[in-house]
Amino acid sequence: MAFRPNYRQQRAERDRQARAKQAEKLKKLHEKSEQRKAERDRETAPPEAEQEP
Repeated sequence: MAFRPNYRQQRAERDRQARAKQAEKLKKLHEKSEQRKAERDRETAPPEAEQEP
């Protein structure tokens, strides 16, 4: 005889997966943002080698 479905457990598992997916997206978003900020700072900062006359 098969077990009865445990809807609460199934929903908790789906919710956990959704939160993990959303956290991964947020992590990637922050990483890309940090990369853009670093690239922008690198472009705006004058090179140190050119400052020596």
